[in-house]
Amino acid sequence: MTSPAEAEAAIRASVELLPAEQVSLSALAGAVLREPVVASRDQPPFDRVMMDGIAIAMRAWVEGRREFRIAGTQAAGARQLVLADTDACFEAMTGAVVPHGCDAVIPVEQLVVAGDVARVSDQAAPVSGLNIHARGLDCRAGTPLLAAGTRLGAPEVAVIAATGLAHVSAARAPRIMVISTGDELIEPGAAVQDWQIYRSNAYGVLATLQQHGYTLLDQDHLPDHLPVLRKRLAQHLASHDVLILSGGVSMGRFDYIPQVLNELGVRLVFHKIEQRPGRPMGFGIGAGGKSVYALPGNPVSTLVCLVRYVLPGLAAILGLPRDAPEQVTLAQDFEVKPKLTVFVPVKLETRHGTTTALMRPTRGSGDFTALIGTDGFVEFEPGPRIAACGTLVPLYRW
Repeated sequence: MTSPAEAEAAIRASVELLPAEQVSLSALAGAVLREPVVASRDQPPFDRVMMDGIAIAMRAWVEGRREFRIAGTQAAGARQLVLADTDACFEAMTGAVVPHGCDAVIPVEQLVVAGDVARVSDQAAPVSGLNIHARGLDCRAGTPLLAAGTRLGAPEVAVIAATGLAHVSAARAPRIMVISTGDELIEPGAAVQDWQIYRSNAYGVLATLQQHGYTLLDQDHLPDHLPVLRKRLAQHLASHDVLILSGGVSMGRFDYIPQVLNELGVRLVFHKIEQRPGRPMGFGIGAGGKSVYALPGNPVSTLVCLVRYVLPGLAAILGLPRDAPEQVTLAQDFEVKPKLTVFVPVKLETRHGTTTALMRPTRGSGDFTALIGTDGFVEFEPGPRIAACGTLVPLYRW
């Protein structure tokens, strides 16, 4: 079998990058950049007024002048005015270019204006550069701003817009098919028999993917029937970039998924991981580099494997770099009994500025209700051993 670290590494080494496409500014939120972005001009591109007030030449202030004739108004978006007389000033609006010949802006709160004369209060103490955002202070033209592989949020999109770009190259969003399998599963809202259970895994998977910004999502439910499995899985492989299956991956009589995937040409990368829960998980690559994740059917196993392996795999096909897992401190001792990596749900608690993880073990890999109120799970190295209170362990948030 494969260790969790080996499984993640194998996934990252096997998947193929999604193609890039030109994406407009209005559709960039959450996208992954595929080209570097550099500053096209100095930022700010001119000496910029930072507060409403008057723009003056400091030379006049140093020489003792406290009253200035208002020679005009420098509005934001207007061509730069020129101060011809240091005894004068310009009204200056926030965001405007600093008038030529001026090197300080005194805010309106420190002025008394009567007609076309502005008198500066005795409390004012202007200095050269006051309330002026100097040209190029943020960055110079040609400065690298964003690297390929950056996930774009609001600040990054605003920076791209500020460079003047209307479109950039970004990874195409993955088309993901979420598939549950099993004759025992009934759609929520339908009548259920005593020997049946409601179909929940698919909705947990979909919710997790949505929380992480994936939007091109479809779902299907397949019975334990070979002809149907062959037909529908072939269709989904042809139409989607990623298949996420739950159930039918172990060694039971009706666990047909490994057989059908093999018949459809999916190359098995690994099957079974040395972990609890989620030991039967498998991963393969289909024609054209399609990613196929075969998750165990028990709900806790499904969500743990989704977060631990599928989310990193999706990040890899988008071109995102691997981030080291978050580390958190154990709030109590924990005994690791099996010679397997163990994943345990946790509730995070912050006291006196320190965040600790409180163990919330499940009553088995089918115990979905035990996950209510948890923040994620921590990963323990194989036992048998005791992980002491205060130990740092990797945390994976839901």
